[in-house]
Amino acid sequence: MQAVQLYDPEELIDWINHNTHLQRVKADDCQLVQDIEARAKVMMLPPYQFLWGDMLAWGVCVPKNAEQGVDFMWQAARQGLPAALEQLGRYYAKGTFVQKDPRQAALLMREAASLGFVKAQIAWVRMLVNGLGSPLDYEEAYRWLHHAVIGDAKQHAEASRLLAQLAKQMPANVVRRAKEYR
Repeated sequence: MQAVQLYDPEELIDWINHNTHLQRVKADDCQLVQDIEARAKVMMLPPYQFLWGDMLAWGVCVPKNAEQGVDFMWQAARQGLPAALEQLGRYYAKGTFVQKDPRQAALLMREAASLGFVKAQIAWVRMLVNGLGSPLDYEEAYRWLHHAVIGDAKQHAEASRLLAQLAKQMPANVVRRAKEYR
């Protein structure tokens, strides 16, 4: 076994955004559990709070404790970590670890989308197309996703499909305006 270097916060955020963070902790044979916990609890660094929370919620390298795990995810979300807001939004939408609450899901997803998190922008537009949120949210959500830079072909195709669906629910002049302004 080889010693593992502590995760660089930017690298950790990238893993979180690509949902590979838990696999990385497992691949590193859980060597950094104490460091992750300290950075979450003592230093209160949002990426580490999120990682620690996810580890607790799913029981990765530590005993499963969903309540405490979701609490740490909330701490990261309150500090503005887009991935934490997005994941909590998904949890409330599906009822994972928490009671299903579409209104709370929409609030969290909208906030993550407003921070430029493409995964959340796609999910937010999907929620709007499926009847959550308000028509007052359409133009802003359309603008965010329309102007997003999406390098992944599959994700880009999904965004295009959702934008087309949302555009059908909007007046043409509002769609034009959303496309013009960043």
